[in-house]
Amino acid sequence: MQIQLLKSKIHRVKITQAELHYVGSITIDEALMEAANIIENEKVQIVNINNGERLETYVIKGERDSGQICLNGPAARKAQVGDVIIIISYASMDFEEAKKYKPTIVFPDDQNKLI
Repeated sequence: MQIQLLKSKIHRVKITQAELHYVGSITIDEALMEAANIIENEKVQIVNINNGERLETYVIKGERDSGQICLNGPAARKAQVGDVIIIISYASMDFEEAKKYKPTIVFPDDQNKLI
């Protein structure tokens, strides 16, 4: 049996940019991606703490150490610059393997930088 569980989480980062006229996705600072074990094109869930919106999209690599968190395309309508979000990815695993798995969780500072 396969189950879905938390793989990675970037907890409480601020939206720095929103680009409505773009194909779609979320751009994330490469350093944050690396620290959270998230790769380019990976499916993620975005949870907006300010307004309760939840959405799924895929990741685009942003400039390393820039603090960039940009919602692109239709997702840009789900948040405003300055909103605080949580970025979550999940993985499918065998039930027994999942019992031992430890997710990667990153807690950036208020400038979206690694502490």
